[in-house]
Amino acid sequence: MKCRICAGKAIIGLPQHNMALCAEHFDNWMLKRVSKAVDEFKMFSKKSNILVAVSGGKDSLALWDILVRLGYNASGLYINLGIEEDDYSDESEEFARSFAERVGRKLYIVDIEENHGMSIPEKAYTKRRKPCSACGVTKRYYMNKIARNESFDVIVTGHNLDDQAAALLGNVLYWKIDYLAKGAPYSPPIESGQFGKAKPLVFCTEKEDAVYCLLKGIPYIQKECPYSKGATSLRWKHILNEIEENSPGAKHAFYFDYVRNIDLFQAKEKEEELPPLTCEICGAPSWNYVCSFCRLWDLDKRGNLSCDMDQN
Repeated sequence: MKCRICAGKAIIGLPQHNMALCAEHFDNWMLKRVSKAVDEFKMFSKKSNILVAVSGGKDSLALWDILVRLGYNASGLYINLGIEEDDYSDESEEFARSFAERVGRKLYIVDIEENHGMSIPEKAYTKRRKPCSACGVTKRYYMNKIARNESFDVIVTGHNLDDQAAALLGNVLYWKIDYLAKGAPYSPPIESGQFGKAKPLVFCTEKEDAVYCLLKGIPYIQKECPYSKGATSLRWKHILNEIEENSPGAKHAFYFDYVRNIDLFQAKEKEEELPPLTCEICGAPSWNYVCSFCRLWDLDKRGNLSCDMDQN
C-alpha cells in the first residue's frame, strides 16, 4: 500500500476517501481536517479562549494536541467522576495531567467525590439512576460553569464522525426532534457573554484519532468506561461500521447531508433556545427554579454549591 501523495509506504488506508497515506502526509491531513471543520463551521479564531474537555482518551488528547500545534489558545478540563472499577477515573486523570505537562498548557481538574462527598456511581445508586445519566448532567454542569467563570469563548469536545453519526442514527430511529435540532458540529453562543460549543474532530474517525496518537507518541487510556458496556451508542456504531465496510463514505454522507438540512428540525427550537430562568441554588441558566444538577446532588436541600478546582 503506497501513499497517494508521495508513493512512499502508507501506514493507513482511508477507503472512504479512496486513498492511503504515509506517516508524514497523514499527520498533515489530520491537521487539515481539523482546520477545515473550524473554518467551515466558523467555530473559533486564533484569538479565542478555548476550553478542551479531556477524558484521558485518544479523541480528546488528539484534539488538544492538534489545536496546540495549529496555534490555538487551548486549555484543558478533566472531571474526575470517581469511577473506581479498574482504577478508571484516576488513571484517566493521570493521562490528562501528563499530556498537559507535555504541551505546557493549563489543565483544570474537578474532583466530584471531593466536591460532593461521593462519586458518580454512588450518587447514581442513591438516586436510582443509571450512572451515565448522572454523569452527563454533572459533566455538562461543570463544563458550563468553568467556561463561564473563567471567561472561555468556546468549549470543544473530542466527538468524532463515528460519535456524531451514531447519535444521529439513534435520534432518527426514534425521531427525537429536539435532539435532531441540536446535532450540528458547532453551536454558537446563545447571547453575548456566553460561549459556543464545538466538535472540531467531526471530519475524523475514531480509527484516525487512534493512529494519530500512535504516530505522535501520545499515551492515552485504552480502557472503556466500565459503565459503557451495553450502551445503545455502541450498537449504532457497530451497525454503521458494517454499512461503512460495504459502502465506504456512508457515514460521512449520512451525517453531513443531515447537517446541510438541519434547518428542517430547528424551527421549533428557535423559540426556546435560551432557558427563561436561573437556578435558585447555583445561578445557572435553567428551565426550572432548581436545575437538574442541583436536584441530582440535593443542593436544594443542603445549601449553596461550592466548587473546588485544581489547576495544573
